[in-house]
Amino acid sequence: MFDEEYPHSHVKMGCVRYAARAFVSNPLFCRNCKSDWLLLRAQRARQFQQWPWCSLSSGGFHTDILSPRPDPGRGQFNAASLGLQARVRPFPLLIATGGGYVGYDQYGRYKDRQLTKIGVEVPPRIANDTQVALYKTIPTRLLSRAWGRLNQVELPTWLRKPVYSLYIWTFGVNMQEAAVEDLIQYRNLGEFFRRKLKPAVRPVCNSHCVISPADGKILHFGRVRNCEVEQVKGVTYSLETFLGPHTWAEAINCTIKPSNEEDPSSFQDLLVTKEGNELFHCVVYLAPGDYHCFHSPTDWRVAHRRHFPGSLMSVNPGVARWIKELFCHNERVVLSGEWTHGFFSLTAVGATNVGSIRIYFDKELRTNSPRYSKGSYNDFSYLSNNNQEGVSMRKGEHLGEFNLGSTIVLLFEAPHDFTFNLKAGQKIRYGEPLGTM
Repeated sequence: MFDEEYPHSHVKMGCVRYAARAFVSNPLFCRNCKSDWLLLRAQRARQFQQWPWCSLSSGGFHTDILSPRPDPGRGQFNAASLGLQARVRPFPLLIATGGGYVGYDQYGRYKDRQLTKIGVEVPPRIANDTQVALYKTIPTRLLSRAWGRLNQVELPTWLRKPVYSLYIWTFGVNMQEAAVEDLIQYRNLGEFFRRKLKPAVRPVCNSHCVISPADGKILHFGRVRNCEVEQVKGVTYSLETFLGPHTWAEAINCTIKPSNEEDPSSFQDLLVTKEGNELFHCVVYLAPGDYHCFHSPTDWRVAHRRHFPGSLMSVNPGVARWIKELFCHNERVVLSGEWTHGFFSLTAVGATNVGSIRIYFDKELRTNSPRYSKGSYNDFSYLSNNNQEGVSMRKGEHLGEFNLGSTIVLLFEAPHDFTFNLKAGQKIRYGEPLGTM
């Protein structure tokens, strides 16, 4: 290569670096070699501008032929002679690390699904405290408020049908059940999400004592054991943490029993007011494509409301299997009262983009406020001197709504022979029976 480019003996006798040293030390270095060497230097400079990593050196390996050889064993960045700087770019590094972690996690979940298909029971993958803390750093409350503002923006008439059609196609919405099928009539996304149904499409079952309060999927159901409630199979949350202190018993005229702090089931016993009864629960998940209003699941009277400000993490089944006590972390509104068999409560749990929870008969309720104290809650009694009964609700009556999909948790006291007519994971519609005695 050098024989063809530089026919002079100075270059033939050795490497290019030798020629460089000769050019510097020998005043008699021939004029032609000087010209050839300057041309070579310019060519190498252009190459290094195109491939900046070529100026790196470490130990005995050195690629920059135009600079003095470094001391062996000492790694350094030798880019000063060409004006190059090695920069650390944290954003690509973060993307690469995060992508690798997500890929590894998804591969583990894929293996779990394969084992499940062949009948092997796989324990749930529970998030640790660090993962939950990192999830909470996402500004989901701010994003939910921004989403709520966006939902109120009136869309141009020409844009409504394409936007709503895309949502219908993505989440499988059945518009034939909507009271208003014409998409042009919905002025904004909020009206579309809170669409009403035709009266005949959801008949209320009168032969069963408890019906589904909403359209959705059954995540879990059954008896409450040792003051622990399962949000999905194998993942539980504390009943006392979920409902809060038992200070509202007087508001619903419940008999307060003496509690035993050493017994974990003592709080559960406080909720059971009648001899021979047990405590039951049922969790209904509302997907984004479901009907977003919820109704009264039985005939009962609502005496007390407790609002827990909190996070707004996703409540889809995948996250519910991953984060223990997910429903205790999220913002929620607990309605407590009585039905014919004793204690009854309905809890509306917020989620990402579902910071707004509306109760039709409660005009004072404000959810997803910008500021709140961690672990705090706000109590409100529906009882007064003029109203000793609270708010009476009939089975199937409109109770409230979400701005998007979320979760309803029912906790109620019933005789021991109460049985659910359900299967975990099944789809259910508002008005269909949950169980009977």
